[in-house]
Amino acid sequence: MPELPEVETVRRGLSPVMEGARITRAQVNRPDLRWPFPPDMSARLAGTRVERLRRRSKYILADLDTGESLLIHLGMSGRMLISGDPLGIFAHEHPAAEKHDHVVFDMDNGARITFNDPRRFGAMDLMPTATADLHPLLAKIGPEPLGNQFSENHLIGALRGRNMPVKSALLDQKIVAGLGNIYVCEALFRAGISPMRKAGRIAEKRVARLVPIIRDVLSEAIEAGGSSLRDFRQADGELGYFQHRFDVYGREGLKCRTEGCEGPVKRIVQSGRSSFFCGQCQR
Repeated sequence: MPELPEVETVRRGLSPVMEGARITRAQVNRPDLRWPFPPDMSARLAGTRVERLRRRSKYILADLDTGESLLIHLGMSGRMLISGDPLGIFAHEHPAAEKHDHVVFDMDNGARITFNDPRRFGAMDLMPTATADLHPLLAKIGPEPLGNQFSENHLIGALRGRNMPVKSALLDQKIVAGLGNIYVCEALFRAGISPMRKAGRIAEKRVARLVPIIRDVLSEAIEAGGSSLRDFRQADGELGYFQHRFDVYGREGLKCRTEGCEGPVKRIVQSGRSSFFCGQCQR
């Protein structure tokens, strides 16, 4: 599942060709993805101007001049592909339609954005912009990790008294938005905290240190273009490369990269997900 850096990478790729442009045609080729599309989605989108493209957690939101916002979730294999861009950023001709091109937006600037999703775990919905934060998929999401509301005091308070492993706590979207398995593993490694340690038993000073570390890990991944594992692609079809910088994720059995540490990277399964860590460096 794409994590925050992957989704932010896609948002940044779409922004130059969608913000300020009108959707001249919205072609919806099936009734649903993970859930049914909203009623009359094609007609409600056609002719609208995209005022702003933003991200909330792992969702992309396109605010329209009609007072509605289009919510987009990439799911496990969803891709937003750009073609025919007149700005000269994405020099791709419009490709022939593919089997899994489920939604296609033609923009008045000549660009075409195609949502391709082989596994159909993605989603789209329309909602009033003014109350978008109350949408069922967004209402209970915690603060953005790169925003001001994600502070040392917030994280200390959120973890206080919790008996679950810190890895599970950081994956809880109510505590912090957008964090996924890959970047939690990387952040805990940098912080020297074992993914198995109970969240409520970590000293407040160590919890506080996690805040800037999480921000650094995510910022580096965004700048590197996302991790591009498996099905993920950037909006222009190019792969990201942050996976080459992983310190622990996917490195089971390999030597820890901490200077002076001879321990191997270990892997355990927590709540059905792989956790990678160094048993010597992380306590």
